[in-house]
Amino acid sequence: MTESGRHRTVDAHQHFWEVAAEEQSWRTSAHASIDRDYGPDDLAPELAAAGVDATVLMQSVDSAQENDRLAAYAAATPTVAGVVGWLPMQDADAARRELDRAGDATWCGVRCLVARDPMEWLSSPASLALFREVASRDMAWDVVPVTAEQVEAVVRLAQAVPELRVVVDHLARPPLDTGGRQPWADLVSRLAACPGVALKVSVGIDALTAWPSWQPQALRPYVAHALESFGPDRLMLASNWPVVLLRATYGQAWSDLRGALAEAGASDDDLALVEGGTADRWYGLTARAAAHPGAPA
Repeated sequence: MTESGRHRTVDAHQHFWEVAAEEQSWRTSAHASIDRDYGPDDLAPELAAAGVDATVLMQSVDSAQENDRLAAYAAATPTVAGVVGWLPMQDADAARRELDRAGDATWCGVRCLVARDPMEWLSSPASLALFREVASRDMAWDVVPVTAEQVEAVVRLAQAVPELRVVVDHLARPPLDTGGRQPWADLVSRLAACPGVALKVSVGIDALTAWPSWQPQALRPYVAHALESFGPDRLMLASNWPVVLLRATYGQAWSDLRGALAEAGASDDDLALVEGGTADRWYGLTARAAAHPGAPA
């Protein structure tokens, strides 16, 4: 709860970056409008206007230098409640070394960029052992699957390592650009059948790039299916700022995604979970802050 007595609102997915620091492999000519630096001073007024109290800061470059930048941002930004850092997940030994080097009290999860690459490696014995270790360290694993094959690989991992908290980002890439439903709806249902999987109510760069414009009404059936499948206790509202600026302002995206949840039947108590309670529990934000009083809360 906040000092005012209302529930703490957490944006479960945002980025900071410096474009000159390192190349962002996902950026193309279609993303020129966000080809600049974005830092805490840019986000702070947006959080205040939207009534968002805290955020989860996500990696956007696969490198050790990115982890160092994230640590510096977190140390200097009181609103950052947790960090999802980078690990080279396909190389278990290298991942352990980087986790020991860079992981600190602010880390609540890990991920790497997967683009549209095959993800059969998730089922290898070395990968399964690594994910069990991530789970034992009380960290979540974030992933951005955009193909049916990737989602199937995530389902197999969730079934093989049920103790791992998996966070599937950006609604598992709904077909906003075509208005279709399948196979996306069935894939989301399969993800939801795994108790260790949670889903972010946000829009990723793949869908944003393909979508000609921000269309709130188009979001509604996908958000409704996510709510029906996962329930509010496994959904997290997230902006994906500044990537979302390709099609919408921060306030517009936050309000429209929240509105889609309310229209789908989410009660005030449900919204309290999706707007913060789920992220707090799934990432262990309050517990992590209590265990490390000097860390951002």
